Amino acid sequence: MSLRNIGHRLYQGEVSFDFVGKRKIWYSISAVIVLVAAVGLAMGLHLGIEFKGGSVYTVHKPGLSASQAKETADKIIGSKTALVQTTDKGDVRVQVSAQESIPATTFTKEFSQAIGVQEKDINAQVIGPSWGADISKKALTGLIVFMVLVTVYMAIAFEWRMAVAALVALIHDLLITIGVYALVGFEVTPGTVIGFLTILGYSLYDTVVVFDTVKENTRGLTKQSRRTYSEAANHGLNQTLVRSINTTVVALLPVSALLFIGGGLLGAGTLNDISLALFIGLAAGAYSSICVATPLLAQLKEQAPDMKALAKRVAQRRASEAKAAAEAAARGEEPDSGQDAEDGVPAGMVGQRNQPTSRARGKGRPSGKR
Repeated sequence: MSLRNIGHRLYQGEVSFDFVGKRKIWYSISAVIVLVAAVGLAMGLHLGIEFKGGSVYTVHKPGLSASQAKETADKIIGSKTALVQTTDKGDVRVQVSAQESIPATTFTKEFSQAIGVQEKDINAQVIGPSWGADISKKALTGLIVFMVLVTVYMAIAFEWRMAVAALVALIHDLLITIGVYALVGFEVTPGTVIGFLTILGYSLYDTVVVFDTVKENTRGLTKQSRRTYSEAANHGLNQTLVRSINTTVVALLPVSALLFIGGGLLGAGTLNDISLALFIGLAAGAYSSICVATPLLAQLKEQAPDMKALAKRVAQRRASEAKAAAEAAARGEEPDSGQDAEDGVPAGMVGQRNQPTSRARGKGRPSGKR
C-alpha cells in the first residue's frame, strides 16, 4: 500500500492510530529522554571559544596533522585542554581557553619553533570572555522574546490551552537538543545558537498545522454525542500525520547530508555545529507535535466543564447502544445500526445534515400500495 493511500485512509478515518489515547506512553518516553538530556546538561556544555573567551591560532603547514598539533599545544600550555580542528582549506586551528594563563605571543613563539614554521605564518586571534557573555545574553533574550510572542499568538489565534501545549512542546524540543549536544560533546558556537532558534520555528510550524486541523474537527463538537474531544483531536492528528512525516523527512535529508557526509566523511567539522542541532531538533519537533502537543491539548481540554459533560453523554449513549445490541443479540435479531442525522456526520461537520438512512433505503423502491 502506497503512502498516498495510507494518507487518504487516515484522512477519511478508515485507519487511525490512537496517539491521544496512549498519551501516558508518550509522556513516559519523553520523560526518559528529557531525563537523559538533563544528565547531559548537568555534565556541562562544551562552550566554544566565542563564549568562554581565549585565543585561536591558525597555521598552514603541509603534513601537519591535528593530533600532532594538539600534542604540541598541550605541552606548551601544560594541560590537555587545547582544542584542535582542521579547516576545509587544510589549515590547523588551535583553540586555547582563556583559563590557560599563557600570553598569545609566548604561545605563538613556542608553537612556531616546535612545528618548524615562522611566527608570521601563525595567525593569532584573542577573544575576550566579555564578547561571549554579551552574545549569550542576547541569545537568551531572543529566546525569551520568541517564547512570549509564540504564547501570545497561539492564545489569540487559537486558545490558551493550545498556547500552553505548544509552549511545552517547544521547551521539550529545546531541552532534548541541548542535552544531546552536551552528551555528544560537540562545541557550542554561534552557529549552534542559530540552529536552536531555527528548530523552534520548525517545531512551532508543525504544531500549528496539527492544531489548525484539530480546531476544524472540534468545531460544534458539543452538538453531538458520538465523539469526545480526545477522539476528535486524535482524528485531526491522523489527518495530518502523513504530511508531518513527509515534511520531516524532506527537511532531514539535506541536514543529514551536512552532518554525516559533510561533517563525518569529508571532515568539515564546522558543519557539525549547526547540522547536529538541526537534525536532533527537527526529529524532536516532529515527535513533540504528534506525541506531546496534541495529547496534552486534549488532556487540558477534557478538563473543561462542557467537554466533561460531552464525555458523559458519549459514555451514556455508548452504554445504551451496547445494552440495546446485547438485548437484540439475545432475541436473535440484528442490532440497529442506524444513526440520526446529527450524530451520523463526522466531528467538525456537525452543522451539516445528511439524509437519514431510513429514508434513503426506501428511495426508488415500490411502496407496495395499489
